[in-house]
Amino acid sequence: MPARRPALAERMRPFTSTIFAEITALATRTGAINLGQGFPDTDGPAEILEAATHAIRSGLNQYPPGPGMPVLREAIAAHQKRFYGLDIDPDSEVLVTAGATEAIAATILALCEPGDEVVTFDPVYDSYAASIALAGAVKRTVTLRWPDFAIDEAELRAAFGPRTRVVLVNTPHNPTGKVFTRAELELVGRLAREHDAIVVTDEVYEHQVFDDAVHVPVATLPGLADRTVTVSSAGKTFSVTGWKVGWLHGPAELVAAARAVKQFLTFVSAGPLQPAVATGLGLGDDFYTELAGSLQGKRDLLVDGLRAAGFAVSVPLGTYFVVADAAPLGFADGVELCQRLPELAGVAAVPVSVFHDDPAAAASLVRFAFCKRDEVLRDAVERLRRL
Repeated sequence: MPARRPALAERMRPFTSTIFAEITALATRTGAINLGQGFPDTDGPAEILEAATHAIRSGLNQYPPGPGMPVLREAIAAHQKRFYGLDIDPDSEVLVTAGATEAIAATILALCEPGDEVVTFDPVYDSYAASIALAGAVKRTVTLRWPDFAIDEAELRAAFGPRTRVVLVNTPHNPTGKVFTRAELELVGRLAREHDAIVVTDEVYEHQVFDDAVHVPVATLPGLADRTVTVSSAGKTFSVTGWKVGWLHGPAELVAAARAVKQFLTFVSAGPLQPAVATGLGLGDDFYTELAGSLQGKRDLLVDGLRAAGFAVSVPLGTYFVVADAAPLGFADGVELCQRLPELAGVAAVPVSVFHDDPAAAASLVRFAFCKRDEVLRDAVERLRRL
């Protein structure tokens, strides 16, 4: 008998596990403070939790409409108008998804034929590479380099070619905390237009921006609204990462393409949670201001602690992650450090090299999450002093 073929398709064999699952399991096993996986350790606003409870008790527990409940689609359109001045048709230009992860996967699967190329920026969130592989597309990476993670224009231009179909942008950027500048996004847009490519922009950290940084939605730039799919979600903004309520919006043709795929992934999801997210999107400006201010204070607490422990630190302007260089402490291998860190200091973190095609580009870099209670961060900082 011939040997049985491996169960998992070859294109997916590099994705059998995620670093987040591995580090979280390590933290749980060792009792370490988990600053590896980016999830808050407090609940979101009481208003949206109560709205979800009310929806469940009111019987909104069956299939919602395929594109998403009208109340949420309307709230998404109103949010984009309120914060960015974008005019969006909630009926034809918005799609509710099972988190931003599904929004990105459905869009890539819808837009890319096998052999098409997708330009991304390393370090890259791991689901992007998996979605590209599922589509049979080819990933072309542009490296963002420590410590400022600025775009190298020559490298970006070289990544585009005749098979470029999509450029996938994440701003504010996970894992670096970088907020792409207007000039950088305009450059991306010019190249997308030159190559007739679609821009897919992941903006889930849009309200977590610090200091004088400004989040610039790609769809607001001149000439880009008609070729941009914007992705966001409730998880990060409202501290409900387990709800997995995300969305995308863009030109009706592109949204319809993503919807055609999405219906065969999850079909629909999170029915009673969708009105609750709509409630969250309508919260007052004070909520959004306090969110950014609170996280900036947590960022500063962790940055100061990492520096005191001997790390070199790139201060993030967005998200809730800090990238630190362990080389000054004598650790040249971030993977090894993260495997040993729970034992050495009782803290868990994630090596940045796992987000790179070329691990050497971030060999000694480590990512820490600061979306935790202040007392947890202070405890972690004290433990890191052991290094």
